[in-house]
Amino acid sequence: MATLDFDSADLAATEAFLSDAYARMRIGNGTPGSSRARIHRGSTDTFSVDELALDFEMSYSVTPLGRICLCVVHEGTVRNHSFRGVEDAFGPGDVALFAPPDLPYSGRICGARYNITMLEPDLLTQVAGADGPGQRPVRLTGHRPHSADDARRLSRTIGYLRDHVLADPDIADQPLVASTAAQHLAASVLAAFPNTMSEAVPGPDGTDTRPAMLRRALAYIDDHAGEPVTVADIAGAARVTVRALQYAFRRHLDTTPLAQLRRVRLAHAHHDLLAADPADGATVTEIAARWGFYHPGRFASLYRDTYRRAPRLALAGE
Repeated sequence: MATLDFDSADLAATEAFLSDAYARMRIGNGTPGSSRARIHRGSTDTFSVDELALDFEMSYSVTPLGRICLCVVHEGTVRNHSFRGVEDAFGPGDVALFAPPDLPYSGRICGARYNITMLEPDLLTQVAGADGPGQRPVRLTGHRPHSADDARRLSRTIGYLRDHVLADPDIADQPLVASTAAQHLAASVLAAFPNTMSEAVPGPDGTDTRPAMLRRALAYIDDHAGEPVTVADIAGAARVTVRALQYAFRRHLDTTPLAQLRRVRLAHAHHDLLAADPADGATVTEIAARWGFYHPGRFASLYRDTYRRAPRLALAGE
C-alpha cells in the first residue's frame, strides 16, 4: 500500500502534482487570491482512493487517464464537465464516471470537496468472468449510475475501502485483502453503471453464449435509439427469443430491454438539450418528443431523477 499527501497554495505546484498523480493536465484558477489544494491518497497496485479539497475555482483539461476514474462530490460543484459526446454538471451526492479511460476530458471544479477513485479497467473484465479466449473487455457505457440508490451504494463501498482498508497499511498490504477489496470495488462499479456486462452464464451445451447476445442487444439499442424499436426487434438482433432476452437483461443488468432503450434515449435528449439554443426556437417538448417522450410531465420527472435538475434549466444552460 502507498499513501501520499499534498497541501499547497501554489497553482504551478498543484498542476505538477496532479499531472504526476493522474495524467498530464492543464489547470487554471478562477478565484483570484485563493489557490489552496489539499489531497490525500491511499492506494494499492490496482486501485486508489483520493480525497481532495479546493478552496478556489479550478478549470482542468486532462489527457486520457488509461484508468477508470470515478468522482463522488461531497461539497461544491463540478461544472461544464465534458468529454466526447457528453457535457454534464455534478453536485453534492453525485457519483460520476469522469470519462472512458481512452478519452480526454475537461471542466471546472468550483470550491469543492470531492473523492476521486481510480481502478484498472481490466478489473471489470476479471470480475465479470469475461477474461477468457475470444471474450471482449467489459466497458462502462454511461457516465452516471443507473439510479440514485446505485450511486449511494457505490459511494458507501468507496467510503468503506477508504476508511477500513486503505486507512490501515497492515491490512491493505495483505495480498488477499487487497485483491478482495479490488474485486469488491469492481463488482460495485459494474452493479452501479450501465455496461457491456460480459458475466458468462453457461448455456445448455456448456458454452458461454449469453454475453455475446447481450453485447448484440446493447449495440442494437445504441444504434437504433432514434427509431421505433420493439422488444422483438432487439431480440431478433440478439438472435434469441424475447423471453431469453428479457431474462438475460434482468439477470445481468437488473433492468429490462425497454428500460435500457429509455435510458439511452434520455441520454440523447440530455445531450440535445445541452447543445440546443432556445433563441433558435428549441423547446424541451420538441426535444423530448424527438426521442420518444410524448408526455412532458413524465419526461421532466424522469430527467430530474437522472440529471438532478429540470430539463428547462439544462436547455437554458443553467
